[in-house]
Amino acid sequence: MQLKLLFTGFKDWFSTPAPKALYDRQLVWISLGLMLTGLVMVTSASFPISTRLTDQPFHFMFRHATFLILALGTSAVILQVPLSLWFKKGHYLLVLSFVLLIIVLLAGKSVNGASRWIPLGLFNLQPAEVAKLSLFIFMAGYLVRKQDEVRETFFGGFMKPIIIFAFLAGLLLLQPDLGTVIVMLVTLFGMLFIAGAKLTQFIALMIAGIVLVVGLIIVEPYRMRRVTSFMDPWEDPFGSGYQLTQSLMAFGRGEWFGQGLGNSIQKLEYLPEAHTDFVFAVLAEELGFVGVVLVLMLIFSLVFKAIFIGRNAFERKNLFGGYLAFGIGIWFAFQTLVNVGAAAGIVPTKGLTLPLISYGGSSLIIMSIAVSILLRIDHECRVAELADESKKIDTDEEK
Repeated sequence: MQLKLLFTGFKDWFSTPAPKALYDRQLVWISLGLMLTGLVMVTSASFPISTRLTDQPFHFMFRHATFLILALGTSAVILQVPLSLWFKKGHYLLVLSFVLLIIVLLAGKSVNGASRWIPLGLFNLQPAEVAKLSLFIFMAGYLVRKQDEVRETFFGGFMKPIIIFAFLAGLLLLQPDLGTVIVMLVTLFGMLFIAGAKLTQFIALMIAGIVLVVGLIIVEPYRMRRVTSFMDPWEDPFGSGYQLTQSLMAFGRGEWFGQGLGNSIQKLEYLPEAHTDFVFAVLAEELGFVGVVLVLMLIFSLVFKAIFIGRNAFERKNLFGGYLAFGIGIWFAFQTLVNVGAAAGIVPTKGLTLPLISYGGSSLIIMSIAVSILLRIDHECRVAELADESKKIDTDEEK
């Protein structure tokens, strides 16, 4: 009798369709897939440097696993925060970002000449990562409140967020961190364009931004060296072009199916920053072209999910959620293009992480929070849609 009940239970479990979920399951699995890929690749890429620095081959793996647990725990908490709270309190986050950026300049930890981290014991907080998300949340709220001004007036609605960004950019450039400034600028342009800013204003601002970035590159000798080494890394393969030539060799050795997980040669301290900025080069060497394509498909699936969630939010009249989802999608897409492009020699080298994959506690936690916000936007849209359907059914029954 009990065996029959057990069999019936299993049969019902397999035959009963899953209930309609009020969140995007695919986005959850895509994000977890990227996080696990990152853990595996950071473990593989960090063996040599971890052994040399700590006599423990799994040191960076344990740290990254700790960051993952922190990221998932923080994401679970953030998931409970309603969008209305982000909308109302976005300016407080922006003020916090300014405070953190000032603190890091006064008492931050300096690595390779850059002061970008605040030591917190368990991990080093990078305020630039907090500033990115804070700016996009504030910007989404601003575009909702000042939508008409953004579309109609230049100095009134259009320039105000640019002025705020300029102050943030100034603090970031003092670290120095041009890469984060460029990511923020591109995402800001994208959000203004989606909000319906006039094309002439948009083009004028874009030209001004390009001129400013070129100027910042020219005035700093180390940035000029990065650009010249990017244009011809083989001219000085043991000097300014060393990092890029080693990365390109990793891509070349990967061929179609790679050398096999753990079999990278370049990670044996030939390629600097193999487990952070250049983890994608190690991935290309060990997993080959097929692995590269699969990982890029995962990342851009997440980006497309963000865009679809944003479009759905606009359709549900959730303008704040729509702008924020598009902003997160543009941010993830552009940062991926810069990181992969730098590793493959398509763009000059920049110290930007690969979303949800590269080693680094601040980046992993902040990007996990961004994914949680995407899930929250999608959840609130689904709840609103369910409420509308219930109202429609009640109305039909009354008729």
